[in-house]
Amino acid sequence: MKHLKRRALIAMGVAALLCAPASAQDSGMATFRVLKPELALTAAQAAMAKCRENGFQVAVSIADRFGVLQVTLRDQFAGPHTPDTAYRKAWTAVSFRTETGELAKLTETGEAWGIRNVPGALPLGGGVRILAGEGDMLGAIGVSGAPSGRDDETCAKAGIEAISEQIEF
Repeated sequence: MKHLKRRALIAMGVAALLCAPASAQDSGMATFRVLKPELALTAAQAAMAKCRENGFQVAVSIADRFGVLQVTLRDQFAGPHTPDTAYRKAWTAVSFRTETGELAKLTETGEAWGIRNVPGALPLGGGVRILAGEGDMLGAIGVSGAPSGRDDETCAKAGIEAISEQIEF
């Protein structure tokens, strides 16, 4: 009999734990922020404008925090390879959570050579993460077609600067 009472108490304790309301952290759900398409388009247009101002014909892509394409713009004289290259730079920055110019340096020195073997990855300058507030990654912008990765990156940063007030929270 004592044994049955003990089991009943244990069962009631377990039931109470299972029925207790979960805290927000224990809910099994995650919340995140992504750019609205209009804001992604604004960033892409600003990046392209900066490149045009410098005499470069480029393509610009914005990928969301999951690497999914949101926007691609290609200037009229940008090479046919530039839209894909811009997207791959944005995807790479999101995927590795690092600017692609930094990844290029790491792969050249052999420190992270394996990145070059990841399908779709493109560790060349011009992919920059879009960070908000306290470092939340909203996505990334990739630019392709300027004379160098550094020039591509300058244009990408101009795109982010154009939306910086809207993404600070």
